[in-house]
Amino acid sequence: MARNRNGKVVLAYSGGLDSTLLIILLREHYGFKEVIPVMVDVGQGEEEIKLAMERAEKLGVNVRFIDAKREFAEEYIWRCIKANGSYEGYPIGTSMTRVLIALKTAEVAKEVGASSVAHGCTGKGNDQFRMEAAFKYVAPELEIIAPVRELNLDRNQEEEMLKNKGIEPKRAKGKIGGDVNMWSHSIGSGQFTDLHTPCPDEEYYWVKPVYEIPEKPREVEITYREGVPINVDGITDPVEIIFYLNEVGGTYGIGKIDILEDGVIGFKSRELYEAPAATILLQTHADLEHLTITKEQIRFKRGVDRLWADLVYHGLWLHPLRKDLDAFIDSTQKWVSGKITIRLRKGYFEIVKRESEFSLFAPEIRGLRAKGFDQRDATGALRIFTLPFQLYSKKGR
Repeated sequence: MARNRNGKVVLAYSGGLDSTLLIILLREHYGFKEVIPVMVDVGQGEEEIKLAMERAEKLGVNVRFIDAKREFAEEYIWRCIKANGSYEGYPIGTSMTRVLIALKTAEVAKEVGASSVAHGCTGKGNDQFRMEAAFKYVAPELEIIAPVRELNLDRNQEEEMLKNKGIEPKRAKGKIGGDVNMWSHSIGSGQFTDLHTPCPDEEYYWVKPVYEIPEKPREVEITYREGVPINVDGITDPVEIIFYLNEVGGTYGIGKIDILEDGVIGFKSRELYEAPAATILLQTHADLEHLTITKEQIRFKRGVDRLWADLVYHGLWLHPLRKDLDAFIDSTQKWVSGKITIRLRKGYFEIVKRESEFSLFAPEIRGLRAKGFDQRDATGALRIFTLPFQLYSKKGR
């Protein structure tokens, strides 16, 4: 037993296999008298929440429920959009939610005077780094307990333990474990152990199979202000914007991701996601950015964007450098306002219209039929531009 343990532990609880089992283990193996599960709503959906509550009730614990959807949208997803946040093709949804969930859990632990916090992350994955960094940021004095890692449990052992307690290790939807939030759905992380088996259609929450996609295209209008969407087809609420785009994008088969991913520890894994809203918003935002800021800003910012996503993926959301990068990113976004219209088709979308008062597109100058400037003015610039090449040739370079 830890030296300063007081019998009270706060658990980051999702209602999935790992965190449900932890309620049992924290009592029976670790000896805690009071287990306080904290469930944070990050848009996982009513079915997931209902299942989690049913399991908690069966185990005789009261769940502290926190609705953090709006905070997740405005403080995390909006930053991700402005940073074009993608790690090797993954829109870092789980990466961000783990930090938010851990922060809320640690805050509750301090509020109720618990000596310990617990999570259900495995020792093989990425989430342990993200959550424990957040725990230590808020409350470094708290003991962190990670039973799956500490007891070296595998999935078969966990399922058997739950069955012995009368709890079937089923999901609210589908059969493969994973994580769902409103920005991305991670399907069976670490469970696809070959490079060819397709993900069954029934595992996708939003993305429809090709045979269910409408034949008729559909247009969607997205208005951005300073780098974030403020209106999508008349919807202005941040949370509803994400839900809406997941629904309509998924209806057209948009948002499937199947990649090889380099994890925090360095091992490669095959990871499958669905992220219709993220796919649409990240691509349209980057397009509007290209229209409204300079070539030099874009080139520099793409490097900043990659670093930003890398930091977030590796559990460094709370690192001072991430906040410094946000300061630069925010300074570029004051020009990224306008309207993008897309046309959804089977499995993809196309941008059909771009509008912005800050557009740097100038056909009156660049157009081949335009008389925007005297072409003869370029002659001197070309003479200077080509001088180094004459020197390289002369010197055999």
